[in-house]
Amino acid sequence: MTFTDLFENDGMKLVNLLPRDGEVNYHGKILDTVTADRYLDKCMSELRWEHDRAFIYGKEITTKRKVAWYADAPVSYTYSGYTKVALVWPDLLREIKQVVESHCTDVFNSCLANVYSVGEEGMSWHSDAEKDLVENGTIAALSLGGERKFSFKHKQTGETVALCLAHGSLLIMKGITQKHWLHSLPKTRKNVGPRVSLTFRQMR
Repeated sequence: MTFTDLFENDGMKLVNLLPRDGEVNYHGKILDTVTADRYLDKCMSELRWEHDRAFIYGKEITTKRKVAWYADAPVSYTYSGYTKVALVWPDLLREIKQVVESHCTDVFNSCLANVYSVGEEGMSWHSDAEKDLVENGTIAALSLGGERKFSFKHKQTGETVALCLAHGSLLIMKGITQKHWLHSLPKTRKNVGPRVSLTFRQMR
């Protein structure tokens, strides 16, 4: 099942993309093109990017995609077998965080940023349920750059839901979503251009 515009801009009546066991809302584009372009350029040049490392099936790998981790304080965050220490917010991300928070009722104290330089860089199926995160907390993902498909798969039934994330758009995942659903950013051979994903989170 694929969704594209399951939201109403005028009344901001958001539709839950998931049929059960969680809540995902797509706000569509919350930034105009000029602002989204500016944020993309500044994120690419100003954030402290580094290749991510992970243990997959007991083997250490270094990912093609790069990440940057920021928070209110230099807290640690462990996932995929690695512990990372957050950098304190730069002014750029503080500004973007305020924009994201203005579109939801939640407040975020951290951000895991990902940059996918080409379409052949992506993320396999996973859920964001690490012990360092608030249980059933909200994750707000702001997409900048190349439009990419984003997919969900129910952990028990295998049912899938997918949508395309536009440049300057906001996706919200909350409630028990991470307990019951996996999500992924499939790779593509299309020339989609670089994409930055800013995932604002709630740490314990």
